Amino acid sequence: MMNISSFAKKLGLAIASLLFVVGSLFITASPASADTVTVKMGSDGGQLVFEPKVVTIKVGDTVKWVNNKAFPHNIVFDGHEELSHKKLAQKPKAELESTFNEAGEFAYYCSPHRGAGMAGKVVVQ
Repeated sequence: MMNISSFAKKLGLAIASLLFVVGSLFITASPASADTVTVKMGSDGGQLVFEPKVVTIKVGDTVKWVNNKAFPHNIVFDGHEELSHKKLAQKPKAELESTFNEAGEFAYYCSPHRGAGMAGKVVVQ
């Protein structure tokens, strides 16, 4: 027959083991890190396009647009002022960034070159 002291030791050891296992799950679980995807504003050949035209990212990721050729450019999302950069990026290699905190499809364009078809889309999963 088991005495109370022996039972208490075994119970204490079982609880400590359980706490160690559960605690190690929290230590080894690394938080998801957000990514940044780069889109060129203007192709290497000088065409008025975004490269790539469509990007697919995850919620919390950032898109960075970089002036490439035939600038100035901007980024306009109709209905999403918080994502837009309406001021023209005038200099080579100028960068504009937006972080996407909700899922969906977000179409955008460059306002000076919209008539030339300079438009793109961000798909957020």
